[in-house]
Amino acid sequence: MSKHSKSEIGLVSPAILKPALWQTLTKLDPRHLVRNPVIFATATVSALATVLVLREALTGGPAVSIGLQITVWLWFTVLFANFAEALAEGRGKARADSFRATKSAVTAKVLKDAADRSSFTLENADFLQPGKVILVEAGDVIPTDGEIVEGVASVNESAITGESAPVIRESGGDRSSVTGGTTVVSDWLVIRVTAKPGETYLDRMIALVEGAKRAKTPNEIALDILLAALTLVFLLVVVTLPFFAAWSGATIPPIYLIALFVTLIPTTIGGLLSAIGIAGMDRLIKANVIAKSGRAVEAAGDIDVLLLDKTGTITFGNRMADAFVPAPGVAEKDLAYAAVLASLSDETPEGKSIVQLATRKFGSFDLDEALRGTFVPFTAQSRMSGVDLPSGGRIRKGAGDAVRALVGGALDPQVEASVKRIATTGGTPLVVLRDSRVLGVVHLKDIVKPNIRERFAELRRMGIRTVMITGDNPLTAAAIAAEAGVDDFLAEATPEKKLELIRREQAEGRLVAMCGDGSNDAPALAQADVGVAMNSGTPAAKEAGNLIDLDSDPTKLIEIVMVGKQLLISRGALTTFSIANDVAKYFAILPALFVAAYPGLGVLDIMGLGTPASAILSAIIFNALIIIGLIPIALKGVGYTPASAAALLTRNLAVYGIGGLVAPFLGIKLIDLVVDALALV
Repeated sequence: MSKHSKSEIGLVSPAILKPALWQTLTKLDPRHLVRNPVIFATATVSALATVLVLREALTGGPAVSIGLQITVWLWFTVLFANFAEALAEGRGKARADSFRATKSAVTAKVLKDAADRSSFTLENADFLQPGKVILVEAGDVIPTDGEIVEGVASVNESAITGESAPVIRESGGDRSSVTGGTTVVSDWLVIRVTAKPGETYLDRMIALVEGAKRAKTPNEIALDILLAALTLVFLLVVVTLPFFAAWSGATIPPIYLIALFVTLIPTTIGGLLSAIGIAGMDRLIKANVIAKSGRAVEAAGDIDVLLLDKTGTITFGNRMADAFVPAPGVAEKDLAYAAVLASLSDETPEGKSIVQLATRKFGSFDLDEALRGTFVPFTAQSRMSGVDLPSGGRIRKGAGDAVRALVGGALDPQVEASVKRIATTGGTPLVVLRDSRVLGVVHLKDIVKPNIRERFAELRRMGIRTVMITGDNPLTAAAIAAEAGVDDFLAEATPEKKLELIRREQAEGRLVAMCGDGSNDAPALAQADVGVAMNSGTPAAKEAGNLIDLDSDPTKLIEIVMVGKQLLISRGALTTFSIANDVAKYFAILPALFVAAYPGLGVLDIMGLGTPASAILSAIIFNALIIIGLIPIALKGVGYTPASAAALLTRNLAVYGIGGLVAPFLGIKLIDLVVDALALV
């Protein structure tokens, strides 16, 4: 999980429970219930049971007590299913409140002329139209989404991402996009508004996070159809049972038939299905990822190919010093010392890494002489940097050809061999010179992130093939791919090549995921089945992706896959439990209804329940309570560890299949003992 994840929201938080209880009642609206065929059918027969009980009470019938209890628990079944969904939605809405809190009345400085920052008018930010140009200065809240047209500034995006460190935003390139609700820390920006009122990125995030209008995914729709078909089949079975009973000379009270119907249909998974899907999106939100649709979350769990950018995902993004390769007759420590002196004024990550490597290997150095000297900064023309010492000596480090030009000829053959070897393996050789003597070469390379090979191994165990995308030449790409442990790579990648690769994989029946942040990534993000756009990226990238990572961490793609897998595993596990659960309930209900007419059915009464009435009531009570019992699993998700599909299936059948069979036997028997002890029937 991201280190910037939103804090965990407890199941018993009053801020969630109170609205959820109210929503539980409002969801009794038939227009809402009809979206869930199983629960709609349960509510319909509950209403019928209510009518039957009222009629029984008015006519003084003998079955008022048992009928009333069954009816109450039937309605509890519906309410518990509504509560599970309301609780899941409430968690999403609670997270949305943290985003909504960043929205406040903001006044925007609208420029009359983009080139004149001194002349502006104040306007309500809620009514800014696309195309207007605004000025934001240090301390100002950026009022709406936009594109930087001038300036560079530090921007605090913690209200959106949770990241406390400010980030640099500037005109041009892939970091020119700004989000409403963030704050300028230093300097100023001129921004062109890109969002319509009420349609800012923050507005869309709030709507997405709340999840109240979450569209069903294809798998959910397919499962709904299956559950509806099972409900229809059992309806036909129950409707025909009175005829068989009459043929054998027995009668079955209508309220018992209703109870049988509700226990036969898959109410458990029917009541939890929506909650499972909403909770999957909620788990992504905890990881600071916004899903534009449940379909994207689900697709993440089914992907076959994962495309990852090399820079920033597999490697740290900046080339860092990896080794000192001394020239013949030069000690490695002397080379490191000279490289440190030449890097003291170098504020680039590469320069700092040279100092860090030398200090790690040889400890601290005496820098007094160099600090009293004259530093020579790196320039594009000289392609070198260094220091002129007070004693008259000079130290330089730079590209091989630049040093050759400085010394007026070829370097030592062994140094030349080192330069060539480093370059051909994808590294950057920096030659170090003291006065006229070449001391050796510093090897800069892309450093592969720790444990990345292990993470790719996990993905491989899940059956996911990893492909590294890089603009490097094939030799460099091959070296890094081998070190990182990816399955394949695409070198010298262009937008066209990325798009071609994705389409080729999809044409072969595979689901593809990728991440990106630039406008040049937009076509591939739109084409991929799962496109993860970085929040720091361009508007084009964010519009093209179906998931948005607020932390702008490309490695989050691996975590997204895990969340998607967990969603699918959770749905499959609870479906398995529900079906197994229903099978066990048959042993409680069927003998109770028919043992008088068919004594041979007594062998099925392996639970040894008290009476037919207590057996039916106990089964109905268990049927309602099991939904409440499974809500924490539906919201938290079934634990997932990378494994093959066969291993996961075996585990789920063992845990949730056998568990679904055993739980009702124990639960119904326990409830039956309580029912008998309290003389409820």
